[in-house]
Amino acid sequence: MKHHQYKADFKFVKEPIEFNKYTDRHLLQYCLGATLYMPAKKNFVDIIMNKKMPGLTSIVMCFEDAIAEEELSDAETNSINLLDVISKELSAGNIKYEDIPLIFFRVRSPEQFKNFTKKLKPSYINIIAGFVFPKFTTSNGYLYLNHLKWINDSFNDILYGMPILESHEIAFKETRICELTGIKKLLKNYREFILNIRVGATDMSSCFGVRRGIDYSIYDILTVRDCLSDILNLLSREDDEYVVSAPVWEYFLADKSMKFSETLEGHIHTSLLKRNLIINEAIDGLLREVIIDRANGFVGKTIIHPTHLKYVNAMQAVTKEEYEDAVQILNTSGGVIKSSNCNKMNEINPHRNWANKIYAKAQVYGVVENESSYAQLFI
Repeated sequence: MKHHQYKADFKFVKEPIEFNKYTDRHLLQYCLGATLYMPAKKNFVDIIMNKKMPGLTSIVMCFEDAIAEEELSDAETNSINLLDVISKELSAGNIKYEDIPLIFFRVRSPEQFKNFTKKLKPSYINIIAGFVFPKFTTSNGYLYLNHLKWINDSFNDILYGMPILESHEIAFKETRICELTGIKKLLKNYREFILNIRVGATDMSSCFGVRRGIDYSIYDILTVRDCLSDILNLLSREDDEYVVSAPVWEYFLADKSMKFSETLEGHIHTSLLKRNLIINEAIDGLLREVIIDRANGFVGKTIIHPTHLKYVNAMQAVTKEEYEDAVQILNTSGGVIKSSNCNKMNEINPHRNWANKIYAKAQVYGVVENESSYAQLFI
């Protein structure tokens, strides 16, 4: 897999690297980008085999909220069929390993997780990147993670876990800090298996009977914003803490005739934050939220529509100015130094953690000339 492959003619300042599930975890955790969640009952064989979703690099097949309980058996059968076909086509040389996206399965419960993994064959394991654990808490977390470790040991391979933080215990203030502290302690014992932390803003919103509209972001919902802030505070600190992925944007207006405003050739952040219409209200809202995601330290985003892939992944790319600042900081032992653009102060020790993250993202998503380059990745 490699980001932005659908833009083969785009000139990067620094090209993004190729990756797969065997890429070192410290870098792979930044690679997921726009992660597409789809019902596990959907037939994805043709989509993967024929590359029908340009830009798709990570997908979650969902056994939980995306399907009804009575559909679970059919969804599991469909998922096993997907793995079986991809495995055979890979062995036959009809598909390249680097063309297979990172595939995760969002399980329904610890019991369903155990039952589903009984159906896995050794030939499937290199195709599966891992599992996603919904409504992850201190109560069910050990059951998920202990079985995850058992699977890794059984197949002698790497299968990652991605907890989703979205429970009432995290949404409600009186239990949140204790719950997050407990989760952090639990995860520490399984750190080598944890690829990302994901957040479920829709579930947290439901705890308060609210839903963000198309004209504003999740950060405008005060109760949910507080949850996201505390998750980042406890779990995305320096010293090899966790990469946290941003919550889903719920709106999409899929129109193949969408035209791009000339505004995109200018300062895209300014245009979005001033609410100058760029594409349409759904995509503009997505891009506006991604800007705030990035500013707060989220990397990548859960998506539920293929049209969002290129927008989210494009906005993960690092500008040349950011990259030069990061390299300068990482190559300087201490003190304060004027940036290469001569427009800001780079304070070496306080900015080093930021620089490490920017350098990792630069490898994964590439380095672009400036913000106007994002528009070229959208088209």
